[in-house]
Amino acid sequence: MRPSGRARDELRAVTLETGVNKYAEGSCLVIFGDTRVMCTASLDNRVPPFLRDGGKGWVTAEYGMLPRATETRSAREAARGKQSGRTQEIQRLIGRSLRAVTDLAALGERQIRLDCDVLLADGGTRTAAITGAYVALYMALSRLVEDGVITDMPLKDQVAAVSCGLVDGEAVLDLDYAEDSGAAVDANFVLTGAGKIVEIQGTAEEAPFSKAQFDALFSLARNGIGELAALQRDALGLD
Repeated sequence: MRPSGRARDELRAVTLETGVNKYAEGSCLVIFGDTRVMCTASLDNRVPPFLRDGGKGWVTAEYGMLPRATETRSAREAARGKQSGRTQEIQRLIGRSLRAVTDLAALGERQIRLDCDVLLADGGTRTAAITGAYVALYMALSRLVEDGVITDMPLKDQVAAVSCGLVDGEAVLDLDYAEDSGAAVDANFVLTGAGKIVEIQGTAEEAPFSKAQFDALFSLARNGIGELAALQRDALGLD
């Protein structure tokens, strides 16, 4: 039995609440069990210098955790004067994931900045952030279409993410912290709504794992992301 009492192929209770920030062009509070991440999308009519006059837009992300998002208080990175390597790696992952499904040429020379702030962490903050950031991004881009700034929605597909792992020799979906901290294998899957791979991060913590074990994890992830994609569509009123 999993600590949460869930079946091995069962997601935590997931909620995607939209419109939670009245100022941002798009916003979503994403909840995976006890993990909560606030995702906002902000429009910037400038692109980074390396894209200037190139006719393409950009989607980028920033990620951070509030000091009491975890059991013990952590210092604000601003107070330490620099971001940790973990923070930089996660925000780059979020940016890559959203750009993978965005038609940057159709976006034009403008940028969408995604801010993913962890309010409460109980495992899977990066995967929750990607799932919620897609919803915030869609909302911001919808506003550009509605305002006549661009003619078509510049999204080619959905994108969502989920963690999987080997816990006590069994493949399980959507690890919370209790499982993540003791998993023999921990993997994060970022897939499109059509099931195509954007990125897979997998690590053996104790011993190498087999192709058959990887296939079991991947199967769980595909089904889980199918459920998440349906929740995204429902949150956006697309179903």
